[in-house]
Amino acid sequence: MNRLFLPDGDPVPPALRGFADAHPRLVRLHEEPLFVTARQPHPGRRTALVSGGGSGHEPMHAGFVGRGMLDAAVPGRIFASPHNRQVYEASRAVAGPEGVLHVVKNYTGDRINFGIAAERLRADGIPVRRVLVDDDLATESEETATGRRGTGATVLVEKLLGAAADSGMGLDELAGTGAELVAHSRSVAVAARAQTSPTQGGEAFSLEEDRIEYGVGIHGERAATTVERPSFEELTDRMTRQVLTSLPPDTDQVLLLVNGLGSTTLLELYTIHQRVSAILTARGVRVAGRLVGTFVPALDMSGFSLTLTASRPEWSSWWHQEALTPAFPSTETIR
Repeated sequence: MNRLFLPDGDPVPPALRGFADAHPRLVRLHEEPLFVTARQPHPGRRTALVSGGGSGHEPMHAGFVGRGMLDAAVPGRIFASPHNRQVYEASRAVAGPEGVLHVVKNYTGDRINFGIAAERLRADGIPVRRVLVDDDLATESEETATGRRGTGATVLVEKLLGAAADSGMGLDELAGTGAELVAHSRSVAVAARAQTSPTQGGEAFSLEEDRIEYGVGIHGERAATTVERPSFEELTDRMTRQVLTSLPPDTDQVLLLVNGLGSTTLLELYTIHQRVSAILTARGVRVAGRLVGTFVPALDMSGFSLTLTASRPEWSSWWHQEALTPAFPSTETIR
């Protein structure tokens, strides 16, 4: 049985219409080709921010369109890259005086289609740069030809670059800042149940009750191996240590994202957040900003991801600047 309440055919266009109808003051829907733009971009922004990727990860990316974050988002089909024409037209629609910065997750289809769009934009005389997000520790291996996948850190990168862009930062400086943010961000994800297959119904892969996928991907990519399900304390300790160890050794403050993969409850996510925060505090690491909720799901997968960004004072300041988007919550200053 299919647990997803979706119509026959491609569900993305009607979903985007419903999204735009729900947030008429914040976003504008363009249907041919399909993309979403911000109605109220910051007047001081000189460089536009454009991101996108496969659907099934909502609210990423369309939910982060608006003042303080993205100028446009380009959705593909479920777990599939958007077409390069969508990226091109969205970028042309929002390009600022200094051009466009593309925020791209490290997946082959996204890299190719954003790359083709960038070539077309440059041919039109529109400056364009790319920030490639590759934070997933599960694919940090010489055996993985494509390198680390882009996952939860994308939310943090889009928020921080959005605030920087609103300050009037130019294209090259934004691209350099984005590369630094990515270099200081790492994630890992686990799952106890696969997502529902939107085409076949049922779970996309089977998992024994006492096992978990440690290192699962946001498109339902299985981990290299399944592991015996540890206790809650053992699991959160292992994940926190792994991500923290991957950051620069002098890290003393971080931005923290505890992200649900689709069907994980807030009760669980806040409990995880409490445990991770305590571990970081015990290690002398200050949490300068935090985000808890479902922001990068894999449809209805049962699991969660943990992301840490080794922060700097100016990054923490950007984090706490207001964002007016459909899905990004207000942030609280941590003193």
